[in-house]
Amino acid sequence: MAVINRAAGILAKLPGGNIAIAGIDFLFNWARESSLYPLTFGLKCCAIEMMATAAARYDLDRMGVMFRATPRQSDVLIVSGTVTKKMAPVLRRLYDQMPEPRWVIAMGGCAVAGGPFWDSYNVVQGADNIVPVDVYIPGCPPRPEQLIDALLKLQEKIHKASIKDG
Repeated sequence: MAVINRAAGILAKLPGGNIAIAGIDFLFNWARESSLYPLTFGLKCCAIEMMATAAARYDLDRMGVMFRATPRQSDVLIVSGTVTKKMAPVLRRLYDQMPEPRWVIAMGGCAVAGGPFWDSYNVVQGADNIVPVDVYIPGCPPRPEQLIDALLKLQEKIHKASIKDG
């Protein structure tokens, strides 16, 4: 007799043993969502809140989120702060150096839409003009709880994705 639990992604579980059969999409997405490695791209005051989220009080390590200092080891790019036209090519280069699959979180009003500097001659009005953004976090600056919520939403998005999607 087999137990079918499609909601959890497990296709069948054999009674009397520790063997479970699961779909390949479920296994890959489980591994991806359980170990997010963000690349910090802190440009302004939102970076302080991002650092506070990684510190002892909120402790992202317990969620499997470990900040990395190099794009080659990262799969999530957190853009926090004002993106200027001078920093735009650097942001794109870092995004291109990240291995597939990769995701982007725009943290704060400046990264989402330019913030209070939106009408300045040298400010890009949103990180989505440079890289594709998966999750937006509004606020100036957003609280650490909002970053944790965005990471949980990103995990849900990864969980629902198919391998064909990337």
